[in-house]
Amino acid sequence: MIKLISWNVNGIRACITKGFLDYFNEVDADIFCLQEIKLSPDQLELSLAGYQQYFNYAEKKGYSGTAVFTKIPPLSCTYGMGISEHDHEGRIITLEFEDFYLVNVYTPNSKQELERLDYRMVWENDFRNYLQSLDARKPVILCGDLNVAHQEIDLKNPKANKRHAGFTEEERTKLSELLNAGFIDSYRYLYPDKESYSWWSYRFNARAKNVGWRIDYFCTSERLKDRISKAEIHESVMGSDHCPVELEIIT
Repeated sequence: MIKLISWNVNGIRACITKGFLDYFNEVDADIFCLQEIKLSPDQLELSLAGYQQYFNYAEKKGYSGTAVFTKIPPLSCTYGMGISEHDHEGRIITLEFEDFYLVNVYTPNSKQELERLDYRMVWENDFRNYLQSLDARKPVILCGDLNVAHQEIDLKNPKANKRHAGFTEEERTKLSELLNAGFIDSYRYLYPDKESYSWWSYRFNARAKNVGWRIDYFCTSERLKDRISKAEIHESVMGSDHCPVELEIIT
């Protein structure tokens, strides 16, 4: 069994002051993926016994960034998707293991007024092609903050958010296209009707009222679906405006 955790920490240094390491040690994952670390090189040194550490930093200070901590030594590690337009914000880490690829991603937000939606569409097409190129070689486990609630069940107030970043028809269609290209949303595969969220706005006491969105995912190649033993959202874990999500795969 391999246990994987993914968490948008919204700043790893801030999250550490809010109990990150307690949760990290308690959950004891084989592979632990972070998004939005907001970190520059040499700003943080973590002592995590038994884990190899990989960081992809954004060029812009205090912005974006991803990290992976793994007990299982990978065969290789790459950063980005090999397209210069997309590879300056530290958004992708790919680890190759013996029988799968792990891709940790922090998908660009379309932003207020959807000012980055056009770029997001280009990203989505290129990222889907990147995942399919990996999937042609061996199965893929994709995790991270995909910055989209796929279906109406995936957010508390779908009607009020129709043209808001993260729930536009364009973004939702792109996730559908990814899933139709041979991938599955592990949580929705196990729980087709369950309403659970992984992100809550800091405004309006949203988390206490559970007015949230499910935008953090583990997606796998279709051919891994029979090996999915567990998919969970750890809604009670604090420390960020997101909570961790979990996947367990039978080895």
